[in-house]
Amino acid sequence: MGLVEALGLRPYSKTIRAIGLTLRGDVHTPPSRFGPSSLRQLRPRYSVPLWLGRAPRGRLVPITNLFNYRQPPPERGWSVRVTDVRDFRGGRCTYDSHNGTDFAVPPGTLVVAAAPGLVLRVSSEFDRGGLKVLIDHGDGLATSYNHLARATVRPGQRVRRGEPIALSGYSGIDALVTFPWGPPHVHFNVWIGGRHVDPFSPDDRPSLWRAHNAPTPASGDALDDDAFEPTRWDAEALDAIARAARHEGSRREIEGGATLAERAGAALLHLTYYPTRFDRPPPLYGQPAPRRPHLDLPFSHRDYDGVVFVDDARD
Repeated sequence: MGLVEALGLRPYSKTIRAIGLTLRGDVHTPPSRFGPSSLRQLRPRYSVPLWLGRAPRGRLVPITNLFNYRQPPPERGWSVRVTDVRDFRGGRCTYDSHNGTDFAVPPGTLVVAAAPGLVLRVSSEFDRGGLKVLIDHGDGLATSYNHLARATVRPGQRVRRGEPIALSGYSGIDALVTFPWGPPHVHFNVWIGGRHVDPFSPDDRPSLWRAHNAPTPASGDALDDDAFEPTRWDAEALDAIARAARHEGSRREIEGGATLAERAGAALLHLTYYPTRFDRPPPLYGQPAPRRPHLDLPFSHRDYDGVVFVDDARD
């Protein structure tokens, strides 16, 4: 895999436009915010071996950033600063606007579906996570896998638990700014009812991981379809969300999907990655199911056994 593919730099014209959006914003999208504390994203101890194709923690995936429970309002712009942060353990392994989990893996690592589902969208937004795959798991649960180098699935495809969906990279502006000192990783988002949630649990509430707060890959014997019923999307709700979009590009993508599922994938992405582009949109989902253990680590059991938090690593 070449560096250009891993970083998701093509097409170059789209990359340049995305850099401008990140730095300057537009009438509907505030610019991103950086500062000296953003340098915490530079982890040479992990990044250098990873870019060289080696796993610095062996069969454990390093987690370099967790979900922040004190995220600032999106109207202030996406912030990579570390000002007011708290991860699920009460620590600071995160940054201001971080809404997912960062799994640091060498580019070219096999990425798999964390649960059975239906692929809603495969797209690249260089200013928001690069190449990504969005999957609907039913019952209001959805996941996305960001900073990919190559997707191996298409919208409308059903996937089994543990089925390969992509090869990892570090696509997006994050890597362009931090290369080679920023660790390549898969940014893993989880939504329930269209809202970002932490798959880890800080208290007695159920974790979304089947192995509680110590996620593991699905084993070879456990790769099954489970009981999966795709979400039934409401065309009228999608029409109303499109009308609520003040940004022409977002509205066009939500209206232009070939199927209701593809329209829903566009709506989920734009509502959550670009929320300031909408004026009081209606909910995308009805009443979602409660939290329950359902997800596995999005990597193959042939490559990894579990995870390690980088701020817990001592050796």
